[in-house]
Amino acid sequence: MASSEGNKLWGGRFVGATDPIMEEFNASIHYDKRMWAADIQGSKAYVKALEKAGLVTKAEMEQILEGMDKIFEEWSKGVFDIKAGDEDIHTANERRLKELIGEAAGKLHTGRSRNDQVVTDMRLWLRDGISTVTGHLLQLINTMMERAASEIDILFPGYTHMQRAQPIRWSHWILSHAAALCRDAEKLEEMSRRVNILPLGSGAIAGNPFNIDRDLLRKELRFDAISLNSMDATSDRDFVAEFLFWASLCVTHLSKMAEDLIIYSTKEFAFVTLSDAYSTGSSLMPQKKNPDSLELIRSKAGRLFGRCSGFLMTLKGLPSTYNKDLQEDKEAMFDSYDTVCAVLQVTTGIISTLKVNRTAMEAALSTDMLATDLAYYLVRKGMPFREAHGASGKAVHLAETKGIPLNQLTLEDLKTISLLFESDVSLVWNYTNSVEQYTAPGGTAESSVRAQIQHIRDWLKPRRS
Repeated sequence: MASSEGNKLWGGRFVGATDPIMEEFNASIHYDKRMWAADIQGSKAYVKALEKAGLVTKAEMEQILEGMDKIFEEWSKGVFDIKAGDEDIHTANERRLKELIGEAAGKLHTGRSRNDQVVTDMRLWLRDGISTVTGHLLQLINTMMERAASEIDILFPGYTHMQRAQPIRWSHWILSHAAALCRDAEKLEEMSRRVNILPLGSGAIAGNPFNIDRDLLRKELRFDAISLNSMDATSDRDFVAEFLFWASLCVTHLSKMAEDLIIYSTKEFAFVTLSDAYSTGSSLMPQKKNPDSLELIRSKAGRLFGRCSGFLMTLKGLPSTYNKDLQEDKEAMFDSYDTVCAVLQVTTGIISTLKVNRTAMEAALSTDMLATDLAYYLVRKGMPFREAHGASGKAVHLAETKGIPLNQLTLEDLKTISLLFESDVSLVWNYTNSVEQYTAPGGTAESSVRAQIQHIRDWLKPRRS
């Protein structure tokens, strides 16, 4: 049976029982119980502020703190008993506190609303969650950086529009994705400061009337600042929306890398081989080795987009202050957190165990990819680039007409296009020479790639210490 309204935190003005279907529909305990530790942490800080304000005695405060410690222990050991009528984590913890210490438990909620309580719990939970996500992300970046350093001598085709473009270093490709993840890590650092704002003490809407020391609460809970406006504080879910977007963008970056690796792992490319630990087979075709880990990473981006866009649609229809629609925030936050943690850890495993087929990579290089180098050769001889670009294009067309690779055009063939071509043009037909000309910061020359590696190494050092 549904519990009577008098047993609820809001039950005084209601009579009778809630419809059992509504009871289930309204409850959030089955997912917001994940915030049990944050809820206890917030309550312990709040009772200290109540004692300072003279609203509970020191003995009552000690009773409540001791009771909360017992509840913490029960949750930690997995023996906390969720009962019918435990609508949410706040109700469950307060109900248990009353069972443990009696009527003094009823004073804990003085001046506090679930409106400011839940958003405090969420900020505490997400603050810790961001720390965990950051650790996974930095581990992945470090793994990519170390791999780039160890395989810097491998050259392979770089692609634009999925067409062979220019020779690059394999390490340069790895670092292109690491660079995006570094931006993600910096965004997470910036976001954590916006998460770490204290809403507790805002009440339901109008604030707290009992001279609660919010700065005491801030210090106890290790927040950086106090919310400016009580109406805004209880309804603000910008930090949730920002985290959902951040997760969507981060996994978009990983989806792009996964797509490249899926292509590179096909037999048509054969540039890389995934470890068996991150592959699966076919129930029908014995020869198959499927890159399911990469495909799932790619798919998780869509899942996260859905969470983000769905929650933004919830927010856009709301009037001011707290509305029950905001209950949708927690499942979106928890699922996005779980998803991004899993994706980061799986990606780290994939990158650390990936096998590279250097022979196939270098065999895929073709002299038509040096057409830009041929134009640069003429630029170095004094020809304007636009003219040099046209001359190189004519050389490509001539080679295609003759049915030969670009580098097999004779000097006489090339001189029909421009008299600036000389015997030293033979130096253009060298892939190492090609990559080594890109020495400007950010380029694919060895010196530039090593500088990128060192930059990431230096960037990581204070963040992992």
